[in-house]
Amino acid sequence: MDPLQAEIRALIVSCLNLEDIQPEDIDVEAPLFVEGLGLDSIDALELGVALQRRYGLTLAAESEETRRHFASVATLARFVAASRTK
Repeated sequence: MDPLQAEIRALIVSCLNLEDIQPEDIDVEAPLFVEGLGLDSIDALELGVALQRRYGLTLAAESEETRRHFASVATLARFVAASRTK
């Protein structure tokens, strides 16, 4: 397992207070919203703030590109990794 993906899964569980889910229960390729993990727009906002704080990311809330990055843990990890190399 990619350490960054594991870190992001743990961040999702902690920042969203997902009491019934362990980080390792989150499929890194599964959708985060609607189906899959079933997060909603409020969760997206909270997760976005947590990602900004932890990794210093710049996110545009209404951006289609941001929505693509938030598709799954795997896409978030690729986005964070790419942002680190800039």
